[in-house]
Amino acid sequence: MSFRHAAMRLAGSVLPAAALLVGLVMAGPAAADAGFERWISGFRATATQNGISGKTFDRAFRGVTEPDPVVLEKAKYQPEFTAPVWDYFDNRVQEEAIETGRQMARKYKPWLDKIEARFGVSRYVLLAIWSMESNYGVILERPDVMRNVVRSLATLAYADKKRAKFARTQLIAALEILQRGDIDESHLTGSWAGAMGHTQFIPTSYKAYAVDMDGNGRRDIWNSVPDALATAANLLAKNGWQTGKTWGYEVTLPAGKLPAGSMSIAKWQGLGVERANGKPFRGTSDKAELKVPDGRGGPAFLMTRNFFVIKRYNNADKYALAVGLLADEIAGYGGLANDWQRPFTKLSFAERQELQKRLSAHGYYDGKLDGKIGEASRSAIKAFQMQAGLTPDGHPSMEVLKSIRQQ
Repeated sequence: MSFRHAAMRLAGSVLPAAALLVGLVMAGPAAADAGFERWISGFRATATQNGISGKTFDRAFRGVTEPDPVVLEKAKYQPEFTAPVWDYFDNRVQEEAIETGRQMARKYKPWLDKIEARFGVSRYVLLAIWSMESNYGVILERPDVMRNVVRSLATLAYADKKRAKFARTQLIAALEILQRGDIDESHLTGSWAGAMGHTQFIPTSYKAYAVDMDGNGRRDIWNSVPDALATAANLLAKNGWQTGKTWGYEVTLPAGKLPAGSMSIAKWQGLGVERANGKPFRGTSDKAELKVPDGRGGPAFLMTRNFFVIKRYNNADKYALAVGLLADEIAGYGGLANDWQRPFTKLSFAERQELQKRLSAHGYYDGKLDGKIGEASRSAIKAFQMQAGLTPDGHPSMEVLKSIRQQ
């Protein structure tokens, strides 16, 4: 298991990248915690045994005198993501992410050409991963949410028995990154669980896959987009990415029960499974597995080898499918032929921003006007629905938007 998903699984749940990146920036001046300082002192011997110099250790822990309380709070409270499937995709495969991905494809075309040539991984998949992990790096520019990786991991190692072993291993790897000189201690930031950079690698996965694509002698996934995207490509390539192949196909299903498991696309065709857009399959000898994440009434997919390679980045079907769908949209291949089964009329991304703005103006909402519907937005929608005499389901629907426009 690799990357951010490994961090999240060991942290207790699978969460979106944005939910991981929360809280304060680097550790500021704070009252010392004697027990924590004793733990740091004792860990120094472990670090030395693993080849970490005293100089590196002291630089890394300078100013780190107490556990990070936000890390402990996030570790303690990690609710399972149980939102309906359409909610997950509406927040990730949406107009802003698609348009920004296309802009980034143009901006970084020379680098993407080189990365694609070197690793054989689709540029559009890499752009989709970048979007999913850090909103194309936007989250890294927010000092209110980035955390000191050394302090975060030391906090978990010291105060969280469930995650202590994971955190110690990651902390040693983080110190090795500092010692190598890829980044300095003041810029070694990441999520509360230690996921780092534009493409969100935990330290051990960084060590395994990090690439100096821009040739400056440092594997800098925090500041170098070429390094970050090449590092993601390296992970996918080393885990069996098939160059020139798709991640899968949206399909239509015949009536009746279909078999589980993997078999050739030709055999699926023989059972009546066809592409939803009416086009022919490419490579009918390729093996594929049928998945229906929204049940028989929603979109259906034949997932090929590359879908399961994407899962090496984050071992969740919804994550890998969102990457594939977003990649196809960025590339201009079009969206779903059959939409998710929503119990309401869907809003566009701009309309969801308008809904948030109107909820804010009426005093129901005080969060970001980002078009992404999270718990705060749903709570605000419910509050408005109750006041307006509507069913308080919290859905960002056209019905709610029309109602609040009339207020």
